[in-house]
Amino acid sequence: MAKLVFDIETSALPLEQFDEAQQEYLFRECEKILDEPARAMRHAEIQQQFNLWPFTAQVVCIAMLNADTSRGQVIFTAAEYEEEADDAGPVEFVACMDEAELLTAFWDVTKHYDTIVTFNGRGFDVPFVYLRSALLGVPITRKDWLGYRFQTEPHCDLAEQLTFYGVSGRDGAARRFNLDFYCKAFGIESPKSQGVTGSDVNSLMTAGRHRDIAEYCLRDVKATVLLYHIWKERLAGIK
Repeated sequence: MAKLVFDIETSALPLEQFDEAQQEYLFRECEKILDEPARAMRHAEIQQQFNLWPFTAQVVCIAMLNADTSRGQVIFTAAEYEEEADDAGPVEFVACMDEAELLTAFWDVTKHYDTIVTFNGRGFDVPFVYLRSALLGVPITRKDWLGYRFQTEPHCDLAEQLTFYGVSGRDGAARRFNLDFYCKAFGIESPKSQGVTGSDVNSLMTAGRHRDIAEYCLRDVKATVLLYHIWKERLAGIK
């Protein structure tokens, strides 16, 4: 069956987009901190977490590859992006005017695949694209990716597989590591090897470096494809 490997990148929405009541709710715990520097530090920490929540952030890039052919597409928001001449290859880079157009393009691709492969997609990517699509009124073509947890179809989440569904808890033999750590352990080039990480997305968006975000997201997916094949060859089927 055709398997689609994908990853998303998100960027925080501007603070001024939220009204006074919303901001009070988001930063409520800061008011309990009496020390001004400590309160300001916690305020900044919470704002940095905006990227993690679909009600305070938007999807700015999705990279997708066929697990068997490594052909695919990277879609990203960049209203004024000028197409480059080097896109003739197995992966196409497509700029979208806004998030709604990006998500529409994503769901149009996914309906052609039987199974998806992610790293932490069950905990982050999938609920994020579901909720952002719902908020923007974008039709969702696949609503079965958060089904029965203990199966690999239609969703194989490698973060679940490499921890055997959290069998060891936080500190046991099968404790969870991040994608960068797994890649280095299995001899795969880390997506972060070129100096860009997910925490850089906000600043890259501000600087208009949309293609850099797209390239980083693609490196994440390429690494996930390689990790998936290692899992499939060496660990799949363990119960």
